[in-house]
Amino acid sequence: MSGAGRNRQQGGNKQSSSNERNGRRDRGGPPKRSNERGPQSERKAGKEQRVESFKKPTGRSPGPGSAPSRNGNGKPMNRGGHSNEGGKHHSLLGMGRIKGEWMEIRLPDNLVGAPMSVIGKYLPLAPKMISKLMHNRGVSLQGPNLRLHLFPREARDFPSDWMELNILYEDEFTLIVNKPAGIEVHPSEKGQRKTLAHAVAAYYEMSGQDVRIRHIHRIDKDTTGPVLYAKNEFAHYQYDKAMREKTIERIYIALAEGYLEGNKGKIDKPIGQDRHHSTRRRISDTGDPAVTHFEVAERLADHTLVRLRLETGRTHQIRVHLSSINHPLAGDGLYGGKRGVISRQALHGERLIWSHPWTGEMQQVRAPLPDDFNQALMKLRRE
Repeated sequence: MSGAGRNRQQGGNKQSSSNERNGRRDRGGPPKRSNERGPQSERKAGKEQRVESFKKPTGRSPGPGSAPSRNGNGKPMNRGGHSNEGGKHHSLLGMGRIKGEWMEIRLPDNLVGAPMSVIGKYLPLAPKMISKLMHNRGVSLQGPNLRLHLFPREARDFPSDWMELNILYEDEFTLIVNKPAGIEVHPSEKGQRKTLAHAVAAYYEMSGQDVRIRHIHRIDKDTTGPVLYAKNEFAHYQYDKAMREKTIERIYIALAEGYLEGNKGKIDKPIGQDRHHSTRRRISDTGDPAVTHFEVAERLADHTLVRLRLETGRTHQIRVHLSSINHPLAGDGLYGGKRGVISRQALHGERLIWSHPWTGEMQQVRAPLPDDFNQALMKLRRE
């Protein structure tokens, strides 16, 4: 797990990086912890993974613990990635110290006295956001000290419904929750309660965080795995942009019926609404483009354990694509799966890979298989 954020899992190792580097609020006192043990960090969990799939080269920017770069005068500058406005590359300023609602950044000598129009080129904030901050008096510039109002107190926009949550990761920008089966990410009809959004609102309330609920992506009600939340407007902008640019990776593990031919492949079939069923999707020439990459992880009795990466994010994409090649998910009655080994679709978000919104450093979490999925695998391995 990157040092750029705080992993709030129970029993996790304390990060050694400083507050200035990892962006923790200077609250004093011990960090709050989630109420359920999450998985160990990716660094520890990596050895348990049988098949490491879909690795792609990343344009990974140096982490906040890297050696400082030098400017034209030979003086050190903080690093956190690069911008490319006006055809010129700028080393981004590293994260400053977070105090309450503000981030405080000590400017390098070459930027002291420069206007915000220049300093903004060294920040990972969009020009529109900088303008909004300045309009709302959210920028304070005094000599070498730059203060940004990035963490304002907000009214929670969902009522609280308490339920135990497995917090996989949390820092001042990000919350990642391991969603259990049977819970929707957010209400699908007016007045609906007991969704993950209501549970996250309760967690924020319990932990004293005045933060809006901003989910970045969704997974189906009976699918399990990580759901990513942005905790402020800046992170929301960055994550929405990353989703559009397809730089947030979601790796799923699924139990498909039958013997899946080949060890890896790609399903490239457009998906549209089924006109005869309001919640069902189908392969349609007039549908939206949809691409799923898959790789076989294990072959079992009349089933195949398969790992999948989404290139697009259509509703029910994995379920529709596997059903379209005559290998529906075990337990997925909506798309032709049988419920002999599991009572819901056997689909789990195994890994979430994203870039830290400020530093650009690649981070990832791994969510453990839920009990019913594990039990289905053990049953098939005995047959």
